[in-house]
Amino acid sequence: MLTSLSIRDIVLIEALDLEFAHGLGVLTGETGAGKSILLDSLGLALGMRADSGLVRAGCERAAVTAAFDAGVLSNAARALLADNEIDLEPGEPLLIRRTLRADGGSRAFINDQPCSAALLRDLGAFLVEIHGQNDDRGLINPRGHRALLDTYAGVDGAGLSALWRAWGAAKAKLAEAKAAVELAERDREFLEHAVEELTAFNPVAGEESELAGERSDMQKGERLTDDLAAVMAMFDGHKGPLTLVRAATRRLDRIAEEHPLLEQALESLDRALVEAEEAETTLRAATEALAFSPAHLEAVETRLFDLRALARKHNVQPDELAALRDSMAAKLGALNDGGVSLAALESAEAAARDAFVAAAEAQSARRSTAAGRLDAAVMAELVPLKLDAARFRTEVTRLDEGTWGPHGMDHAEFLIATNAGAGFGQLGKVASGGELSRFILALKVALAEKGGAGTIIFDEIDRGVGGAVAQAIGDRLARLAAEKQLLAVTHSPQVAARGRHHFFIAKSSDGTVTRTDVALLDDAGRRQEIARMLSGAEITDEARAQADRLMEGV
Repeated sequence: MLTSLSIRDIVLIEALDLEFAHGLGVLTGETGAGKSILLDSLGLALGMRADSGLVRAGCERAAVTAAFDAGVLSNAARALLADNEIDLEPGEPLLIRRTLRADGGSRAFINDQPCSAALLRDLGAFLVEIHGQNDDRGLINPRGHRALLDTYAGVDGAGLSALWRAWGAAKAKLAEAKAAVELAERDREFLEHAVEELTAFNPVAGEESELAGERSDMQKGERLTDDLAAVMAMFDGHKGPLTLVRAATRRLDRIAEEHPLLEQALESLDRALVEAEEAETTLRAATEALAFSPAHLEAVETRLFDLRALARKHNVQPDELAALRDSMAAKLGALNDGGVSLAALESAEAAARDAFVAAAEAQSARRSTAAGRLDAAVMAELVPLKLDAARFRTEVTRLDEGTWGPHGMDHAEFLIATNAGAGFGQLGKVASGGELSRFILALKVALAEKGGAGTIIFDEIDRGVGGAVAQAIGDRLARLAAEKQLLAVTHSPQVAARGRHHFFIAKSSDGTVTRTDVALLDDAGRRQEIARMLSGAEITDEARAQADRLMEGV
């Protein structure tokens, strides 16, 4: 609900601060006083196109701030704010601000956080509906008719939307599986050959480094064979160094106690003997490790080169061949089992489609039933609005399957026929300006209590009518305002008399500067303004008495 509107330097408005309340508020004044400026200002705050012509002459910038009661925001509006990371503090209003420079640049804010004008428009659709004779949005736009009908029918589309997504997921899985099978079918011969080849070769992760190391050792052994044999020959035989050191150690051991230096020499020989024995053991191990066998070297090199060639063939590293074999085998197995898998996925897709269709058909039935009720409710409002010959119909048609969506399988549209015998046509194309306004009012009354924006504005919905029709319009606006906040720009005293809050718009000039001002009227002021609307420039006692009669019971 709109609680306040602050305007600075918009056209003829220098500074204006207005407060609004629940119920029906009416705005009246002489033609040209500036009523449209108020709506243009609010529209600017709600994200409509920023026209630099709105900036007051001689000013660099204009600004409009609209405050709304955040406590009654719809869940959809709250979700939109949350999606854009805009917080709502408990008990605080929702503030929307738009500034416009004379050079055409503009900025937008929600609760003092910068935002885009597009976000303002999206949010504004949840906050305010503006209906006028030239309105091309809201109830006139067929794109929103299905949602309005669903709201009237009390249809919860969340379940159907979930079934639509589930069906879409099932179709995607089936399509993905079919594509995989088709691709695998094209590659079957290659897969079979590759799996057979890799299985026969039986690559092992880490094998390349082992083979390369073994090959390198054997190549070194081939080069060092003569040297190793000569060194080992020195250790062998009765005149080898170890034999001689051992003999010297034994003989020295018998005489070492004769002198300390002999004991030191014996200790040195013992250490040398231990080191020499360790060297002999290590040399024999090295000789074995570097043992050279031409046949074995050839076998190792053949395995290593074949391993690397196979890796290049499949464009992988040698250590990845084993995993590649397993992966290809799995694909080949999936291909062989593809018929069974596809059958299961086709069954799941069919089941998901059946579930969606069943729910969509049930929703279609509810829509059709609700359409009949809505038609009757609107028709009941047309006669008092002097649209006796007019007819209203909510047309619900089945869409082709290719155009089904999360909202089901229906297209819904409000159609009217304004004259007896005339065919039905779109709401915005058949009715004249005055008729269209009354059709919109009838439809809004019928849709009352069924959601929609918290604030509804009717711009001169009573233009071109008077007397009983104007009285009927006033009554219906008042009835609709029992559930919503309504603002009506009007020239009809019958409508103005039904308002709980009356704003008077006046234009004044001091000869150099022209200004538009708005005042909230008290009861006496309301009586005087309604009397002016009844009688014109000269307000008579009869007009005041008539104003009193119109205001009775309000």
